[in-house]
Amino acid sequence: MERREFLLKTPLVAACMASIPAIGLLTSTNQTMQEPVNNKQLKKFRPADKAGFGGVALGNGFQQNPDIECLQSMQEAWDAGIRYFDTSPWYGLGISERRMGLFLKDKKREDFTLSTKIGRILTPQENFKPGQLLWKGKMNAGYQYDYTAEGVRRSVEDSLQRMGVSSIDIVFIHDLSPDNGDMKDKWVEHFEVARKGAMPELTKMREEGIIKGWGLGVNTIEPILKTIEVADPDIFLSACQYSLIEHEAALNKVFPEVAKKDISIVVGAPLCAGFLSGKDRYLYGGKFPAGVKEKLSALQKVASQHQVDLRTAALQFSAAPQVVSAVIPGAHTVQQAQENATSFKTKIPAAFWAQLKQQKLIAENAPVPKG
Repeated sequence: MERREFLLKTPLVAACMASIPAIGLLTSTNQTMQEPVNNKQLKKFRPADKAGFGGVALGNGFQQNPDIECLQSMQEAWDAGIRYFDTSPWYGLGISERRMGLFLKDKKREDFTLSTKIGRILTPQENFKPGQLLWKGKMNAGYQYDYTAEGVRRSVEDSLQRMGVSSIDIVFIHDLSPDNGDMKDKWVEHFEVARKGAMPELTKMREEGIIKGWGLGVNTIEPILKTIEVADPDIFLSACQYSLIEHEAALNKVFPEVAKKDISIVVGAPLCAGFLSGKDRYLYGGKFPAGVKEKLSALQKVASQHQVDLRTAALQFSAAPQVVSAVIPGAHTVQQAQENATSFKTKIPAAFWAQLKQQKLIAENAPVPKG
């Protein structure tokens, strides 16, 4: 029995297909038996709430985290009202999706928003050692890149199986970016494959009602701007690009362009992978760029003067622009999840933001929360 025939007969996929009559979930078709959605008449999909939950830590990012601790952190986030969850096959090579799905599979599907990513197909491999050092612990999967239309369908199939859920709301094309160490200068070649394959296929899946939106999940601005020119995305996961430390390129180059087309931004790494919450690291490269420690010290000084928690300010700053539809800090403990949720509800005095602008620690035209 071929893989596709088998998948079509599995209970999970069968149930998923049964919930979407007359629509081919796992096969690429040129037309369906229902009228396609006219997306120009509808507002592009956004998560309902700006406060979200990122899945890097659930994939053992930076350190190995116990299953029970990760599940408890998700429960705490849920109890605090968090209803948007983001993950990826890449996070721990399947570990994050499995953990997130284990928690979400028994929730009412309409009660939460879920996003994952495509671009890497996982393959079984005993004790795989990835080239980069972000994922810790034992991993039993390798990966290969696939940005084709067929790769999109297969990746979505695999994610549904790993998570045990019936559907995915948002699909991000992952790491199609010049900072990806596997690609470097060849990212444009991979982008061209995605332009012809993944992008039109995800648009088709949106029109079929299988997903609600798609975009890119990347750490640089170039792929975002390039995608706006050649396709019809709904939402981008912009990581490492809009934080208290660095934000002007996204603010002045990306935000105006996405606003023109009603596209929204999900901000990833709003705490710079823990740098703004006290961790001795900056983002994912293992190095501290020139000036970031000095800027952190200046931010901490102003925060202390106004009795403001800097990590709370960092999360609220990332959520302030109108084009931002969600901010997704990660967590793997109950305390972290609780602190993240509380931060989105805390009032910060306007004088704090005014002083940051006066000292040129944030851009003059950067939106800030209302006091």
